[in-house]
Amino acid sequence: MTQSSLPLSGKRALVTGAARGIGAAIALRLASEGADVAITYENSREKAEALAAELQALGRKAVAIRADAANPQAVRDAVEQTAAELGGLDILVNNAGIARMGAFAEMSAEDIDAQLNVNVRGVLFTTQAALKHITDGGRIITIGSNVGQKVPFAGISVYSATKSALESFTQGLARELGGRKITVNLVRPGPTNTEMNPEGGPVAAAVLPTLVVQRYGQPEEIAAAVAYLAGPSAGYVTGTGITVDGGANA
Repeated sequence: MTQSSLPLSGKRALVTGAARGIGAAIALRLASEGADVAITYENSREKAEALAAELQALGRKAVAIRADAANPQAVRDAVEQTAAELGGLDILVNNAGIARMGAFAEMSAEDIDAQLNVNVRGVLFTTQAALKHITDGGRIITIGSNVGQKVPFAGISVYSATKSALESFTQGLARELGGRKITVNLVRPGPTNTEMNPEGGPVAAAVLPTLVVQRYGQPEEIAAAVAYLAGPSAGYVTGTGITVDGGANA
């Protein structure tokens, strides 16, 4: 398949929090479909730079940008650098996120604020900055969670609340941007095999019984849903999302 025939040929994408895991898989999938890709990272510099080199090896422009997703100015600067380096912006993927598990009654203010700052405020400020650059007909895709709709076990009430907030934000922003043919959607992963939540990790025994498909998802499966929403076939899909959770919310 030639570059010009790829579904995202000529598109410019920013994927936040993409040094590893789901974010890295998304960046690779978008690049494989023709997009130039900028990624942000906070601490994993070597992994981010290695991923950028891998994207460049596919024949794409790629840049790794250090940005703390909890810092409004840092994410604004990352968007500006993306637009400058790639020559514009067509696709924003809000992937950066953190989780702090534990009983709400005992959770510290620091852990509550950290989740709100990255998972909610980070998405809002990144998206707001991107709106100055994103082209008409562009795509805004946020990585939510299946637990933003249904909470299957205790210990994740704050994390679930942050992901639930993204549901209404997505719906409201879709209303605002419909006139520009910019679609706004969520992808809601369920348990996914990453360094942060490995399929053989300590919570797997509690998680697996909640799934219809008795396994963890793979980052590439989440990336496939993002690629669909980013592509030309999803122009009539907005204000909603795709849940990729092995049937956990069935």
